[in-house]
Amino acid sequence: MTLCTLIERNAQFSPNKAAIHFEGQTLSYAAFNRRIEHVARALRSQLGVEKGDRIAILSLNRPDYLALLYACARLGAILVPLNSRLAVAEQLFILSNATPKVLVLERAFKQLLPTLREQLPNTFVVGLNFSPLGGSKWDGLLERGRGDGRDPNADLSSPLLIVYTSGTTGRPKGAVLRQEALLWNGVMSQHMHDLTSADHILTVLPLFHVGGLNIQTTPALHHGATVSIHARFTPEDVLAALDRDRPTLALLVPTMIRALTECYAWSTTDLSSLKAISTGSAMVPSDLIRRLVDRGVTVLQVYGATETCPIAIYMRLGGDLSREGSTGLPGLCCEAAIIDESGNKLPRGLPGEIAVRGPNIFSEYWGNDQATREALCDGWYCTGDIGRRDTDGYFWVHDRKKNMIISGGENIYPAEVERVLAQHPDVAECAVVGRAHSRWGEVPVAYVIARPGARNDADLLTAHVQSQLARFKTPREIIFTQELPRTALGKIQHFMLKEFDACSARDGSRN
Repeated sequence: MTLCTLIERNAQFSPNKAAIHFEGQTLSYAAFNRRIEHVARALRSQLGVEKGDRIAILSLNRPDYLALLYACARLGAILVPLNSRLAVAEQLFILSNATPKVLVLERAFKQLLPTLREQLPNTFVVGLNFSPLGGSKWDGLLERGRGDGRDPNADLSSPLLIVYTSGTTGRPKGAVLRQEALLWNGVMSQHMHDLTSADHILTVLPLFHVGGLNIQTTPALHHGATVSIHARFTPEDVLAALDRDRPTLALLVPTMIRALTECYAWSTTDLSSLKAISTGSAMVPSDLIRRLVDRGVTVLQVYGATETCPIAIYMRLGGDLSREGSTGLPGLCCEAAIIDESGNKLPRGLPGEIAVRGPNIFSEYWGNDQATREALCDGWYCTGDIGRRDTDGYFWVHDRKKNMIISGGENIYPAEVERVLAQHPDVAECAVVGRAHSRWGEVPVAYVIARPGARNDADLLTAHVQSQLARFKTPREIIFTQELPRTALGKIQHFMLKEFDACSARDGSRN
């Protein structure tokens, strides 16, 4: 059995049931299953994809994104989703680390190709909606597929996803998720959302995120429900879909909720079909929750990480939702605990690090044994997030991963931005922190100590960062300073710098 077996069985039970709606077209479960078969046959017979091979994809949301995922499950291959918002240099690092046999690419991102051919000439490129030079077009490749398109040695223990998460050391790490992790994650989603085959999911988060892929989308397909996919998020399109398509469940990060509730059509959109909207990714402001509740929408909070597939702790539909600010109870199929620096469980009420253990946990960081050992201990994943557990067992998140910035639902690690800034010859030292922002939640700002004789040119440094990193990671402001707060051992104290920035942003002084 593989994860794809669930799609095959749903195609047998309900062949004509709508599996996926996308841009005015519908794929039934039977048609979706056939599409998966065609993709698997083509990958195996035409490109020689075998168990353990990596297949990368860089694309906006589309049904074939999911067809490729389940085709990989049939073959025992591993899908590597690429964040479409990353800069070319970042995407090339991930591709060099994962060394995929195949890259499936949408035309909008073909600027990656010249550098890819130079650095990874053995990676075969398949164009989803174009014919790449020296590669193949997707539909043509599928037409030439032959054979069974199945590896008899693939099973639920086979790795299925390598999802890269920005690392605290400044380089992304690839969290490896087995097929069974997605299976158990789907069980917890069913429990969280009271999910049935009668549900209709609206998916607008990008599928390169484990949230967009696994909190509702793949669980819905496992349980025979219907999924409507949007290529990208716009508040107008989402509100129109809620009015027109009548979905029962949706997942939105706080910045999306804010955009929806500030859209001109918010007050007139019919939201009565919604059982709930789930949210997470950042601490959810209470005013956003009230905006939804005031319109009669139930809000479910979920906590997790790329490494937990991501469902770990959640509020359940029909459960006790009275604890505003709590992220809920440990999931049905995993454990969660608050631990101290030595890994000992702490009594309820005391703050400490949140740790998670269960079959949904990642197995390793791809090619990074040291990082794996640091994150996993006796099966427990140490999240780096600080929280507490109340007397009734509910979890409360106090702070996020050390120094991490969440901007518009995207994770930004200061070390990654600092690494790029420090490469500039004008920079002696630097530190990046998050600053509160009304729209994005937080934005990065950088404090820089310039080298002697260098110009204090913020525009020059901004351009340098933009040449290496995604735009959302670029510091919103670069502040030149003579010193940075440090520990007795000389380590920069980001938390003190963040407090200073918050105070100086309020009174307008930075010295």
